[in-house]
Order: sequence, then C-alpha cells, then structure tokens
Amino acid sequence: MSNNLNEQKYYIDDLWNAYQEDRNPEIREKLVHVYLSLVNIIAGRIAISLPAYVDRDDLISCGFFGLLDAIERYEPTRGNKFETYAGVRIRGAILDSLRAKDWLPVSLRQKIRKYEHVVSELEANFGRAATDQEIADKLGVSVNDLSVLLNQLNVATVIPLEEYVKSEPVRGTTVSPSDNIEHKELQDSLAKAIDKLPEKERLVVSLYYYDELTLKEISLILKLSEARISQLHTKAVFRMRGYLSRIKSSLI
Repeated sequence: MSNNLNEQKYYIDDLWNAYQEDRNPEIREKLVHVYLSLVNIIAGRIAISLPAYVDRDDLISCGFFGLLDAIERYEPTRGNKFETYAGVRIRGAILDSLRAKDWLPVSLRQKIRKYEHVVSELEANFGRAATDQEIADKLGVSVNDLSVLLNQLNVATVIPLEEYVKSEPVRGTTVSPSDNIEHKELQDSLAKAIDKLPEKERLVVSLYYYDELTLKEISLILKLSEARISQLHTKAVFRMRGYLSRIKSSLI
C-alpha cells in the first residue's frame, strides 16, 4: 500500500512538473482526471444544503470549470497544497453560479433578512446567544413555527464562511502588509464568533467546516437527527453573520 501511494505521489509530481514546463493540454487532462473526485465531493457537500430542484449535475459542471481554473493558476513553488487551493476555486465557481441564477425566492429572502436582523439585534442587546424562545417571541411566532422557519432558511447557509474570509490571492498579484493584517483580523473575528456560539452549535461548525464531515456523519457522532444537526448549523451561521456584521459596522 505504501509503495502504491509513493508511486502515485511521484506520478502526480511528474505531471505538475511537466505541465509547468509547456502547459500541454494532454497533461492538463491527466491532472483533471487525478483531481476530478474533488469536484464531486465539494458539489455533494454544497448540494446537501440546497433544495431538491437545484440540479447537482449543474453544480458539478460549474465546479469542473473551477478545477480547470485552479490547475491553470496553481504554482507548486509556493508550497501550497493543491487540494486546498483547488477547493477554494471549485467552491467559488459553484457559489458564483448559484448567486448568478438568483435561485432564492423573494419571499424567502425577506424571511432571511428578518430572521438575521432579529437574531443580530437580540444578541447585540443581550451580549450572549439568544434562545429559541426569545427569537420566537421577537418574531411573534411559536417555537414550533420557528423550527419550521429554520428548515426553510437552511438553503441560505451554503458555505457562508467564504463570505467573510478571503481566499488565496490571484496568481500574479502582490499582497500588501495591510491586506495581510486585514485577513488576520477577519480570521480572529471569525474565531471569536465561533467561540460565542452555544456548545452544540460550536461543535457542529467545527466538525462541518474544519473536520469536513457531512451533516449525516455529524448526526451519528452527536446522536441527533440529521434534521436537528441541519438546524443547529443554520442557527450557528446566522449568529456568526450577525456577530461579524456588527464587528464590520463598528470599524466603519
């Protein structure tokens, strides 16, 4: 097994070296074949949070173009792992496509804005995470109705951390010291936002974004239903958005 892994690594390294020399389309095709599973994995993770009418094959097609872009821009000499770099490009291509199609109904957008505003306002006033009862009271609905609403809002929380944390710089651009400082500040703010989450929500965020587990895998670990994990994820995302928005507003 070890020998096979070493052989595969040498094979991939040789492909990258050859492609860097003459950008041969045939070698690029081989690199695509090596990393194509990345597109399927990322598209699958994003599809989990989307309505059934969003075609997964469309996500894969968009992700494929993200992979091609990553292969074209990647510079092995920088020392970055390609899978990490490509993951950002693939996610970005899929999310850009979803935004361009404006697939969220207007009525849902209104619910999203109202819920996000209420959570942000309550937590700014309390200085802590608002409970379901407090949020429901502010919205003028029952806790059961709030649970139904959270299920609807889940589709708006696709890879939300990408909105706040900048990806790697585009090839050929230089990053100024001030850009590095801003990136570090955003990372610190994100860490603080996660720390302020209730325990279960914090754990879900950690397992989902950092350990890259699926909601189903997290449900098995925490011994909760997948629907409940999805709700915890949705609530965590809106809390973080509110916290990060308040941080941004205070800096303006």
